[in-house]
Amino acid sequence: MKIGLISLGCDKNRIDSENMLAYLQDDGYELTGEPSEAIIIIVNTCGFIDSAKQEAIDTILEMAEYKKDKCKYLVVTGCLAQRYMEDLEKEFSEVDMFLGTANYHKLPLLIKNMVEGQSERCYANDKDARAFSSKRVLTTPYHYAYLKIAEGCDNKCTYCAIPNIRGRYTSRKIEDIVDEAKSLVKEYGISELIIVAQDVSRYGIDLYGEIKLIDLLKELSKLDVQWIRLLYLYPEQVTEELVEYMASNPKICKYIDIPCQHVSNKILKLMNRKVTKEQIVDLIAMIRKHGDFTIRSTFIVGFPREEQEDFDELKEFISWAKLDRCGFFAYSMEDGTPASRLSGQIDEEVKLQRQEELYSLQENIMADKLKDRIGSVVDVIYEGIDYDLQLFYGRSSYDAPEIDTKVFFYSDKPVEIGKIYKVKLHNVDGIDYFGQVVEE
Repeated sequence: MKIGLISLGCDKNRIDSENMLAYLQDDGYELTGEPSEAIIIIVNTCGFIDSAKQEAIDTILEMAEYKKDKCKYLVVTGCLAQRYMEDLEKEFSEVDMFLGTANYHKLPLLIKNMVEGQSERCYANDKDARAFSSKRVLTTPYHYAYLKIAEGCDNKCTYCAIPNIRGRYTSRKIEDIVDEAKSLVKEYGISELIIVAQDVSRYGIDLYGEIKLIDLLKELSKLDVQWIRLLYLYPEQVTEELVEYMASNPKICKYIDIPCQHVSNKILKLMNRKVTKEQIVDLIAMIRKHGDFTIRSTFIVGFPREEQEDFDELKEFISWAKLDRCGFFAYSMEDGTPASRLSGQIDEEVKLQRQEELYSLQENIMADKLKDRIGSVVDVIYEGIDYDLQLFYGRSSYDAPEIDTKVFFYSDKPVEIGKIYKVKLHNVDGIDYFGQVVEE
């Protein structure tokens, strides 16, 4: 039978989807990217914030329409299924099976039982259940892959439901991670490894009794990859030792993603963040002292009890820090989180106004920073062709896939997807660069 899978949400969820596809392929199922061809459709959901939940519900309903034609079975997995399984079971009669955030290794057997009419409908799991797997069917372009080094989170930020969904922080063994990376390099020939977890910066603390991120990076750097990128480093764990190592290792992208979430000490305390504004300011200065790093961050506006002066403090910080990349999110009240029980909830209209104001400010900052790189030569990984522009395009080492800027370029010589080229940047249009391949 043909199986199609729709993966929603974050890159960590994507890895779960790739694990599922590998289990199913090993069991003899044929995979298809076309829902109209699938006998079984799986929707791997996100359930993090309201917009993600709505996207998941809309996708479930959209995929259910295929049951009027060729599709016979609809399976819903992932965070939304784990978090709201009882409610979903009542609301979605079209869904034949719900599966939580683990037990994906059991999926072939569960599907077999479902087809034979011998299965239950719901399979929630202990949120701390772990079944790490190195089996993957890569769904990214073959020149890069995400690599999950831990599951769950112990930070207990008051706005976040992830600990309730994904459980405690659990690191994978260094040797298992390296073996998976070797397999990805051997099978797909990837050029870029992107290291992910809910909190990459705490890697190893639970398993080895101390943080082992640098040790892991040393082992991964021995592999035949050109770039290693780190995502989601919590600010309180970004040490000078780590930044110095990143600066000195030519394979590590000079790209630091540190979700700060706010800078008002009052709001940071209400969020149960383990950092202060003063520490964030010192951290940014320290990173910049060690070289030309791209610094990316995310911030939440409209958190309960965020007064105008708290927002003004955040706005002033954004103006001062001039971060390279920023995401701004309107606070989403999540069931079962401590923040949902706080007094002083902010009107949606105010949240969206503040979000828009910060995006407008950051756009101007980013435009100036992009202009600063014009005339420089950067490493660019070639990813495809824009036929409208009649140009190649790719990403510099300062840009992560799907969320950051592109580099459009032309070349006098043939170029190969997934290879890295020196590109001189001639100009910028919006958030995208234009340039030309130059000799080494």
